[in-house]
Amino acid sequence: MEVAPCQVPGDGRTLDAHLALPARGRGPAVIVIHEIFGPDAHIQDVAKRFAQAGYVALAPDLFTGEIQHLLTPQAVMAGFGFLRSLPPEVQRDPAQIQAKIAERPAEEQKLLAGLMKIQDPMQHRAFARDLAAVARHLREQSYVEGGRVGSVGFCFGGGIAGLLACTDPDLRAAVIFYGNTPPKDLLPKARCPILGLYGGEDHRITDTVPAFVEDAKSAGVPLTYHIYPGAQHAFFNDSRPQVYNAAAAADAWERVQTFFQQTLAP
Repeated sequence: MEVAPCQVPGDGRTLDAHLALPARGRGPAVIVIHEIFGPDAHIQDVAKRFAQAGYVALAPDLFTGEIQHLLTPQAVMAGFGFLRSLPPEVQRDPAQIQAKIAERPAEEQKLLAGLMKIQDPMQHRAFARDLAAVARHLREQSYVEGGRVGSVGFCFGGGIAGLLACTDPDLRAAVIFYGNTPPKDLLPKARCPILGLYGGEDHRITDTVPAFVEDAKSAGVPLTYHIYPGAQHAFFNDSRPQVYNAAAAADAWERVQTFFQQTLAP
């Protein structure tokens, strides 16, 4: 089973992507939304796993363009290291962050500017519009059965998966792996069931889940979730042994399969 590079239409631009087809050549589709490291080998492997499970799996690169070349995994880690090194009061003030970035060498400034851009909430909404265009494209393809499209996102991509659910009224399902919850003002626009999967030790994300549950209930959005005690952020990523949790990842995969069988069925 191959994961082939391709291009797909986004919102006013063209996105690089990786496509994996199931053995029989067609099926419901799953948009696989990458972590902040882009559609790396891990994300491509996840797409392959979905294809092996019978889905058309498409992993678009939301960073297509200049950012794509700046934000290598090594550069992202270095950039986050710099941002975390700033005093807490600076981290909370975008103007002070920009001032600190301006003190860095020119090439590092480009990297840090790119990193800041992809953390901008308005840019996240633009990424969701890109993926809504991708979903429309998939529904038009003969190899996508019944135009049935769902999404799954990890970390950065988990947050975008939630936004996509609020952006595309025809999306059939969304899975959020340890990603930011959708903004409360957008959540009532979601029309599909959402599954959230979280690590018990990932407090920055998981501590927001109770409010998400209440907001979803108020908005009438079907939300199910599971928290894995002892699991870290990115527990599903088997390319990062320092955080990977095999038991949690295996259980989460089964939950996702059951969820998509229920939501992407004819």
